[in-house]
Amino acid sequence: MNANAFGRNAEDTLKSAHIHPIDCEPLKELIRAVPDFPKPGILFYDITTLLKDKHGFAQLIDAFAQYYIGKHVDLVLGIEARGFIFGPALAYRLNAGFVPVRKPKKLPAATAKIQYDLEYGSDSLEIHADAIERGQRVIIVDDLLATGGTMQATVQLVEQLGGEVAGLAVAIELDFLKGRAKFPDYDVFSLMHYDE
Repeated sequence: MNANAFGRNAEDTLKSAHIHPIDCEPLKELIRAVPDFPKPGILFYDITTLLKDKHGFAQLIDAFAQYYIGKHVDLVLGIEARGFIFGPALAYRLNAGFVPVRKPKKLPAATAKIQYDLEYGSDSLEIHADAIERGQRVIIVDDLLATGGTMQATVQLVEQLGGEVAGLAVAIELDFLKGRAKFPDYDVFSLMHYDE
């Protein structure tokens, strides 16, 4: 039995079952809030305390997978660095490939690069130039959606290489920063929401 047959059977099974979406809001109890990090006035949501909980981490990956199974995903892109945690686990569950999106000068072969603005300067991201084939369906995964700048740059990289963005997946969305507003034409899926 080939891998594609296995993946399609899993999709068919979930489609035929009447499955309710997994509620991840209770997982907030496993996330540590760290005030004044990385600078004064910032409340940092530390997911390492969620990741070390085997049931919490499994529920988080299950919730992502449940949402995307049946959507014919070819690749999962993980944004450095925490997207590397969720991305491979989700790619495995979806019978898809995994591609890292990295900070500059971390990838060994030819790359596509994009520079984007931050509130305090600019940054860049790179992806291998041959990582995405034209027409492949891609979901982009990261731990957090705040203002949306990093995610927006990654979307541009995918489209620059000819990929189709099938979805944007984040564990946490900071609703008060309105990052989602940058993506009116994309399917943004968030597992947990914070209003402050």
